[in-house]
Amino acid sequence: MPVSGAAHTVQSGVKIVLLGGGGFRTPLTCTALQSIAERVSLSELVLHDVSLERLQRMRLVLDGLADRGEGRLPVRVTTDLDEAVDGADFVWCAIRVGGLEGRLIDEQVPVREGVVGQETTGPGGVCFALRSLPALLEIARVVERRARHAWFINFTNPVGLVVEALQPVLGSRVIGVCDTPSGLCSRVSRLLARPSSELWFDYFGLNHLGWLRAVVDESGDRLPELLADDAAVCQLHEAGLFGVERLRQLGMIPNEYLHYYEHAKSAVDAVRHGRGRADYLLAQQRAFYTAGFATPAEAAAAWRAAWRQRERSYMAEAMARGEAEVEAEVEVEPSPGYAAVAAELLEALARNTHRVLILNTANRGGLACLDAQAIVEVPCVVDGQGAAPVAVGDVPPAAESLMQTIKHVERLTIRAAAESSTAQAVEALAQHPLVASRTLAQRIFDAYRAEHASLRARFGVA
Repeated sequence: MPVSGAAHTVQSGVKIVLLGGGGFRTPLTCTALQSIAERVSLSELVLHDVSLERLQRMRLVLDGLADRGEGRLPVRVTTDLDEAVDGADFVWCAIRVGGLEGRLIDEQVPVREGVVGQETTGPGGVCFALRSLPALLEIARVVERRARHAWFINFTNPVGLVVEALQPVLGSRVIGVCDTPSGLCSRVSRLLARPSSELWFDYFGLNHLGWLRAVVDESGDRLPELLADDAAVCQLHEAGLFGVERLRQLGMIPNEYLHYYEHAKSAVDAVRHGRGRADYLLAQQRAFYTAGFATPAEAAAAWRAAWRQRERSYMAEAMARGEAEVEAEVEVEPSPGYAAVAAELLEALARNTHRVLILNTANRGGLACLDAQAIVEVPCVVDGQGAAPVAVGDVPPAAESLMQTIKHVERLTIRAAAESSTAQAVEALAQHPLVASRTLAQRIFDAYRAEHASLRARFGVA
């Protein structure tokens, strides 16, 4: 059923499908798509989800936002995957297998063993992938049958691992998107008082495991002067995570998720003291999706309020911020986040604009320390043919070693999911730097299998 009262519908053009369309971020995706709708001739946006109730809730929110003058897209909702995907030009994937209830288990199990509990970094990312890959591979096969020329843009975590697992089915038409690199680059460009478009960001790594090594303009690399400027560097989000001296020691700015490697104990302690992300989101979203809203306007207002609260708790387990700073953030408008990056990617693919974006795609020479098929997160030149990674040259030995280790863990995880192999799953956990013990890895996997019915079904009972 289409959203009522569409003000403008293109009769022919681009069809986009959002898988996981009943998710809480859907209004942000629509905001991002609204900004490019006319330029790419968007004719239809299909929201697909396994839950009709969640789809209906999001449609109510979208109607409320549109009534406020925030734009209205030609939206249709469905729970039929084949119908949703049929003939699509772009498929955006934002599914969460097992919901936030699954994420809570993923994060809590390792914390009980004194190991970082985070949905992408460490055991949580391995377990999330083990649970998600069977469903994602089935979706990829449906896309290959029903929309074989579609670009598949993945948001589902762990982003890089998922793209690597889907690559054998979808080839180079699957691309991963994350907004942490672009967010870092935007913060740096503001501190340098230069538009991002006037700077080259020398960024390299894997998803949630990367480093900004240089920021280049016509005068050369501006990063050293930024790191040397006490007033400026202290404004960086990453300075709060790693400390100013650590940034200066590195001569680079790490992706925020490297905090979990460098400060693992404090991250574990924070979750144990009630600052876990999954706990917070699960309670918030249960309240939002079960509330009775009398009007679309009421639903939209509730969504906006919930989003502001959600943003305040982002990486709470990693940050130690004062109440004044938190309060100052309350009124920040919801940002499209990764959907904005995906919209830029979509436009570059659709209009052949040769845009440079930091994306997750096959290496093909981008990083010399990894093979051609490894999915990496580096600057890419995007045109109508796809995303071509830029060669970033040699990288520091410590970064190279960590990337190679995590890539090995990702591939063990993919193999474990494909073969339903307990041995491979335990090996993936044991090889992860945050676990680094086979006995501990076995205990973590056994606990995951005990608490996740889907893992028991695939891997058997311990």
